[in-house]
Amino acid sequence: MFHRKALVAGIALALVTGASQAREIKSVGVTVGSLGNPFFVTIAKGAEAKVKELNPNAKVITASADYDLNKQFTQIDNFISAGVDLILLNAADAKAIEPAVRKAQKAGIAVIAVDVAAAGADATVQTDNVQAGKIACEHIVKRLNGQGNVIIQNGPQVSAVVDRVKGCKGVFAATPGIKVLSDDQDGKGSREGGMNVMLGHLTRFPKLDAVFTINDPQAIGTDLAARQLKRKGIVITSVDGAPDIENALKSDTQVEASASQDPWAMAQQAVVIGNDVLNGKKPANPMVLIPSTLVTRDNVSGYKGWSSPR
Repeated sequence: MFHRKALVAGIALALVTGASQAREIKSVGVTVGSLGNPFFVTIAKGAEAKVKELNPNAKVITASADYDLNKQFTQIDNFISAGVDLILLNAADAKAIEPAVRKAQKAGIAVIAVDVAAAGADATVQTDNVQAGKIACEHIVKRLNGQGNVIIQNGPQVSAVVDRVKGCKGVFAATPGIKVLSDDQDGKGSREGGMNVMLGHLTRFPKLDAVFTINDPQAIGTDLAARQLKRKGIVITSVDGAPDIENALKSDTQVEASASQDPWAMAQQAVVIGNDVLNGKKPANPMVLIPSTLVTRDNVSGYKGWSSPR
């Protein structure tokens, strides 16, 4: 009887001791859209810095999916084979990636989506895109004193873009003096796409006071189109806070503001949440939104951009 009680007590003690031992991150896999993009380079660096803070000996494996779903599937398989504890995932396809996410979780790996949601992920950390669109378009309303012809230059219909346009539309709808001439043209998220759409709009509309573009490359293309057709007095705003827009805000362009994203903070938060998930602490809200701040000509000199040393 004594032996049995001692055995039970020993098992109970082992269980309590095991439960209290934190699982330490030893290896992390990061797969992002493209390491040719400074946004994703900063995500990778931010993640590595936070991982090393938690465990200086931890290994971080970074991969560029190049927006190729099959390539990303292979990368996640490689992470599983390597025995990583945590995967930070910038999904090439938010829905189609789910089988890979489930496979990783089955192997005991926490999966945190960054920048865009991924079906099945333990949590998502991204910019508050509705708020970003809102503050970018509030700048336009303020600059035009609530009166003028404006364009919302749309983009690929991913959730981030849809949310940015939603935030902007809300601001314009609440301002009776603002007339939206177009809101459905796709600038394809690129400089060339933004330029082509803007050239068409400038040809169609003799009076145009402002343009909101869904990202910085489109804003730069929009400014180039205005320059090419010698159209002045157009207020251009966007979302990103990318290195290119810092230069545009400091030079002779019509770009006036960009609602910034913070890829460094995004990655760091994702690692913290991933570490919590591994230790049995699920986030109160699986969707974590990081607020955006407006970078303008007035404050760009003090802006800590994507590529700033941390």
